[in-house]
Amino acid sequence: MATNYLKKILSAKVYDVARETELQLAPELSKRLGNQVLLKREDNQPVFSFKLRGAYNKMAHLSPEALKRGVIAASAGNHAQGVALSAAKMKSKAVIVMPLTTPSVKIDAVKAHGGSWVEIILVGESYSDAFQHAQILEKKRGLTFVHPFDDPDVIAGQGTIAKEIFQQCQEPIDAIFVAIGGGGLIAGIGEYVKAVSPKTKVIGVQSVDSDAMRRSLEANKRIEMKDVGLFSDGTAVKLVGKETFRICKRVVDDIITVDTDEICAAINDAFTDTRSILEPAGALSIAGMKKYVGKHHLKKKNLVAIACGANINFSRLRFVAERADVGESREAVFAVTIPEERGSFRRFCELLGKRNVTEFNYRIADQDEAHIFIGIGTQKATDSTAIAKHFRKAKFATIDLTHDELAKSHLRHMVGGRSTLAKDELLYRFEFPERPGALMKFLTSMAPNWNISLFHYRNHGADYGRILVGIQVPQNAQRAFQKFLTSLGYPHWDETDNPAYRLFLK
Repeated sequence: MATNYLKKILSAKVYDVARETELQLAPELSKRLGNQVLLKREDNQPVFSFKLRGAYNKMAHLSPEALKRGVIAASAGNHAQGVALSAAKMKSKAVIVMPLTTPSVKIDAVKAHGGSWVEIILVGESYSDAFQHAQILEKKRGLTFVHPFDDPDVIAGQGTIAKEIFQQCQEPIDAIFVAIGGGGLIAGIGEYVKAVSPKTKVIGVQSVDSDAMRRSLEANKRIEMKDVGLFSDGTAVKLVGKETFRICKRVVDDIITVDTDEICAAINDAFTDTRSILEPAGALSIAGMKKYVGKHHLKKKNLVAIACGANINFSRLRFVAERADVGESREAVFAVTIPEERGSFRRFCELLGKRNVTEFNYRIADQDEAHIFIGIGTQKATDSTAIAKHFRKAKFATIDLTHDELAKSHLRHMVGGRSTLAKDELLYRFEFPERPGALMKFLTSMAPNWNISLFHYRNHGADYGRILVGIQVPQNAQRAFQKFLTSLGYPHWDETDNPAYRLFLK
């Protein structure tokens, strides 16, 4: 069977629409990991994804009669774009069934690539739901199904990526890391790799909440997941293909799983080296490669990661940026309890020393205790444990929230609210210079009888920090407070009369 796939890959018809993509050195990743890291830039395809290869190869092998009747496909987005562009190229009608959860950037791209040749139908929460609906329409309308992964022609089309890699890289390749959804990409790549370079490892990468192939290989039978995570929507497949599963049993050497934070960190890594922004599924292979290198202590190896897609909604980047530092173990977050008394806030800040504070949320709520949500820059995964121990040693009760999904996704944005204890409160926005000592200058300049009743800060990577502070200043100290603002020298804005403050915090 391997020989048949090798022949199919070598004779695949993909270059009428697809292009040979770059095999690009990732210098920063290579330096950090101690291995040569090469990225296969499938995100540079006309549809910003590898899926074009398999879709076009399948349609190129259809009879003129079948093309005239039209085709149908189910897709979470990237395969749909490949079918749409292929349909327009071949002047064949195409019905595309997509999940309701598909990012709008992918839906809009399908319309743009397919034009009048494409009809889009949105159904269900995942690829599997769309697939079931497409099967009904296939029979009802007499269309030919273009499967996103479980088809020999599609698999062979994706396998042309491996052919290019070995043509482009003259050095021996130790391992190729490939994202897995339904398995079409890794099946095609694996078939070619094991035929021409059996010693090269083929490592699959899946999201921890969408790992149907890993579960299936462990059970030695296809396992259907009840639910799949949708962050990496391009690999959100509940049941892998029969043919892809058969091939993967033979050609996949290992599968590694990664979480959302690790994927976000990988998107950041790819941007650092290429100035391109991958979608979550597109960065899966990089996240898995990093984890695999750490797990197996690899050094001086030649590693390839398939950057397989870049169709991401711009609005999602806010979340990616927020979580990337945690995924890279560059940020730890904590809930710390300190006494609600003057001077304890300053004592806690002194305890931080020269550590980089990435976020600080606090709202006065209790007469005896103050609960602070704080983010701190770290260098390695074990730092959070050491920092928590440091706080507890100083008699500050501390909970490490670095791996707490509720805290990272929601609570960090919800610290606050109205407080009956916030008497004589003034609300000010400040811009601090983003450098060590700026916060301590602020605290030491304050009069000792003024109390901080609210504090919010988040490092956004700029050269200045945006900070919101509530300060309890008695009426007879207003003139002294204005003098304090002038002597501080930081840009500031009085938000005490802001209607939003009065609605939610006052």
